[in-house]
Amino acid sequence: MYLADSRTAPGVPDTAGRSPSSGRRAAVPATVLTLGTVSLVTDVSSEMVTAVLPLYLVAELGLSPLGFGLLDGIHNGVSALVRLAGGRLSDRGAGGHKAVAAAGYGLSALCKPLLLLAHSVPLIGAVLAADRTGKGLRTAPRDAMISLACDPAARGRAFGVHRAMDTAGALIGPLVAFLVLRAAAGGYDAVFTVSGCTAALGVLVLLLFVPGRTSAPGHRSAPAVRAPLRAVARRPEIRRLTACAVLLGLTTVSDSFLYLTLQRRLDLSETWFPLLPLGTAGAFLLLAVPLGAVADRFGRRRLFLCGHLALLGAYGLLTAPLGGSPALPCLALALHGSFYAATDGVLAAAAAGAVPASVRGSGLAVVQTGQAAARFACSIAFGAAWAAWGDRTALEAAAAGLAVSAAVSALLLRPSRSPKSTESTEATEDTEDTEHKESPQGTKNAKDQAR
Repeated sequence: MYLADSRTAPGVPDTAGRSPSSGRRAAVPATVLTLGTVSLVTDVSSEMVTAVLPLYLVAELGLSPLGFGLLDGIHNGVSALVRLAGGRLSDRGAGGHKAVAAAGYGLSALCKPLLLLAHSVPLIGAVLAADRTGKGLRTAPRDAMISLACDPAARGRAFGVHRAMDTAGALIGPLVAFLVLRAAAGGYDAVFTVSGCTAALGVLVLLLFVPGRTSAPGHRSAPAVRAPLRAVARRPEIRRLTACAVLLGLTTVSDSFLYLTLQRRLDLSETWFPLLPLGTAGAFLLLAVPLGAVADRFGRRRLFLCGHLALLGAYGLLTAPLGGSPALPCLALALHGSFYAATDGVLAAAAAGAVPASVRGSGLAVVQTGQAAARFACSIAFGAAWAAWGDRTALEAAAAGLAVSAAVSALLLRPSRSPKSTESTEATEDTEDTEHKESPQGTKNAKDQAR
C-alpha cells in the first residue's frame, strides 16, 4: 500500500488523497520511504543513547534533578538555535535540502563516539549540544523533502508513514541498548560505540539513495522566491501554528523526566529502565499512519490539539494515587505514544500547507524552532520545580499549565470565518495546498513581497 507506484496516472489529487483519473489512493512516494529508512536507522542510534542517558547521568555521574534538567534541555532544545539556519540554507541552491540534511545527520553521527571520552558535565553538555545542532540542521530540510515529494491532500498520511518508520527505530533502539547493557562488559561505553556505528550507516543511506531534488507527480516546480525570513514568519497561518506550538511546548515535559517519574512510581530497577521508551514507541508506531490519514480527512489542527489531551491524560495517570498498579505503565505509555502520533508529523503537515514550496524549509523551521525553544525552557523549569517541590507536584503544575495552553490554542486555531473566506470546514483549510500561489500571478505577488 505504501510502495511508490509509477503506474499511477498523473493528476491533481482530491481531498481524499485519491488520483481522480484512477480512483485509487495515492501511493507514498519512494523518496518518503527512503527518508523513513534513514530516520529508522538514525533513531536506532539516537534512542540507544536516549534510553540510557537519564540513568547514566543521574545514577552513574550523580547529577541532581536541576543539573539533569539543564542537560536534558540542551539535549532536546538547543536545536532551536540552528533550525532557522537549516531551513533557510536548505531553500537556497540546487539540492539544498539534501545537502543540509546530510550535514546534520553527519554531525550527529560524529557525536556518538565522543560520548566515550566525555565523563564530566561540561564535556557531556558540549557533545549533546553538537548532537542536537545536527538534529536542528536536518529536521526542516528532511520534512521539506517529504512535503515536496507527496500529494498535498495526502501529506498527513505521508508524514505518518515516515514517522512510523522513524518510530520503528525508536522501538528497536532501547531494546538494543538493553541487550548491550546485559551482554557487554563495557556497559555504557559499549552502547555509545554501537550507536556511533549505526548512525554512520544512516548517513550512507541518505547520501546514496535519496535524490537531490524532490517533487510530487504532476507538480511543476515554481521559480525560487527569496522571500525574507521575516515575511515567512509573518504569514498568518505560520504565526498561529507557531504560537500554539510554543504555548503547548512550554508545558510538554520531556520524555526523560516522564520515564524517571514512572520509574520512581514503580520502583523499577536500572536494568529495566531502558525498556520504558518501548511503550511510547509501540503506540506511536501503531497509530502514526492511521492518525495521519485521520488528520488529512478531519483536520490537522484539530488532531494536533487532541494529541495534547492524550498527553494530559498521561500526566493525570502519573499524578493519580494508583500505587504500583501494573496498568499504570501500560496506560501512561500508550497515551504518551498517542500524543506523538497525533502531533509530530501532523504539525509538520499543517505547516507545510501554509507556505509555498520555494520557502518550505524556512516555514517548517519557524514552527519547529518555536516548539523546540519552548520545550528547552520547559525542561529547565521542570528540573527546577522537581528539585524544589518533588516530582509529583512538578508534574501537577505542568498538567495545569497544559490544560490552560490547550484551551488558548483551541481559540487560536479556530478556522477563519471572515466574509472573504470560502473554506467551510477545518479539514478543507488544512489540506489546502499553496501550489495555486505559485502560479505566474502568485509568483509575481511573492516577488513583490520579497522586495
